[in-house]
Amino acid sequence: MKTVISYNTLLKLSFALSFILLLGQPQKSVAQEVITIQQAIEETLHNNLQIKQAKLTESLSDENLSQAKNALLPTLNGSGSFNTNFGRSLDPSTQSFNSQKFSSFNGGVSTSVTVFQGFQKLNQIKQNKLLLDADKTNVEKIKNDLVLQVVTAYMQILYNKDFLQAAKQQLTVAQKQLKQQQELLDVGNKTLADLAESKSQVATAELDVTTAENALTISYLTLAQLMDIPSSTKYQVKAPDVANFENSAFIYDPEQVYTDALSFFPDIKLAGLRSEAAKKGITIAKGNYYPSLSFGAGLNSNYSSGRQRITSIQANGFKEIGRTQTTNEAVVTPDFTTFAENYKFKDQLTDNFGQYVGVRLEIPIFNGFTARSSVRKAKINYQQNQTDEQLTKNNLNKVIYQAVADLKAARSTFESSTRTFNARKEAFSVIEQRYNVGLVNALDYSTSQTNKNKAEIDMIRAKYDLLFKAKVIDYYLGKQIVF
Repeated sequence: MKTVISYNTLLKLSFALSFILLLGQPQKSVAQEVITIQQAIEETLHNNLQIKQAKLTESLSDENLSQAKNALLPTLNGSGSFNTNFGRSLDPSTQSFNSQKFSSFNGGVSTSVTVFQGFQKLNQIKQNKLLLDADKTNVEKIKNDLVLQVVTAYMQILYNKDFLQAAKQQLTVAQKQLKQQQELLDVGNKTLADLAESKSQVATAELDVTTAENALTISYLTLAQLMDIPSSTKYQVKAPDVANFENSAFIYDPEQVYTDALSFFPDIKLAGLRSEAAKKGITIAKGNYYPSLSFGAGLNSNYSSGRQRITSIQANGFKEIGRTQTTNEAVVTPDFTTFAENYKFKDQLTDNFGQYVGVRLEIPIFNGFTARSSVRKAKINYQQNQTDEQLTKNNLNKVIYQAVADLKAARSTFESSTRTFNARKEAFSVIEQRYNVGLVNALDYSTSQTNKNKAEIDMIRAKYDLLFKAKVIDYYLGKQIVF
């Protein structure tokens, strides 16, 4: 059974740097559609096949509920059979043996209704209602999970765009430095070692740009796949204003967030509905202990081509059939001629028409402990669902407390990384000025430049870390995620 998405796992996927090289050109912004986070979410929810599958499952549950309700109605069935008999056969119409070839037909209509069956059918309806609600909630859960995945992928694009921009800026600085080194070498103020060091910095910066471009391309592909649009689609994303989120880092109480989430979070509601449905399954299983009572009625008739109907009898007087042994007197008997005709199909159906009504009572006495086993299995299933429900609540509590703590830490990290970047930037500016007049060697210059670029990347990561964690809290509070 699925539970709450691991916050730490999503965070790692969101902010881990991708170093996989991908063939092709990076995304271009010329004449490309710019989508917002809301548009990305709407596109995902509209196109995603997981949602469509969940809705189909919901439709099946709805049909199961209708079927359970219809099971309360009486059943009505018709039957008929036609046979051609050869040799000695029992004529179903006359119930006598007939050695001649004949055809026969039997037909009827029957109905039955269950009067009592341990309330199993009523409880089945109640359980199917709960299962339908669970499947509806599962649709909402899938949508909810996809929203967080979209936000993660969206933030990854924003991070990779800034990372690429920083890498390009570093490449520009390295190229300028290489040009300066070449000019100083030409006038004899630098050595070949200094020039080689500058070339190495340019090569490293070019590799960083390539890596950043590939990572950005992959992040665009990830979001496109979530939205289920062609992977070749070119688009841009709208960057938010981080300043709008900085002051929200300390306004959340984790216990209050958890309490609010319990009332609407789809994972919790889904687990609760499945537990209720499992509990109702125990009641259904106990219905096997009770007797079942049903009422039935039916109509039937039959026909046989070998059956004839007497039309008239003609008296022919008497005929001698023997004589007595002692007096030799004649023994006679009345002599009749019988006239018959084929019994018509319609007339046979009318004359053979029959009806019946009856009551059927079944009392379970011993059935290999199947009823007891069904009840025990239902109880175990209920306990499993209760455990799953509690695990879901525990996981939600953990991730919310972690998310609130991470949000508070993210603001501190963003503020610290911003101060560090500003300090590194200022220090590099001083080093660069001194380097240009020959007061600092290439190694110190390179070290300062690397420190500045690392600080800038750390600040970018912290910026989107802060924004992402603020959106995660909104996610657990059921708020619409907007920038």
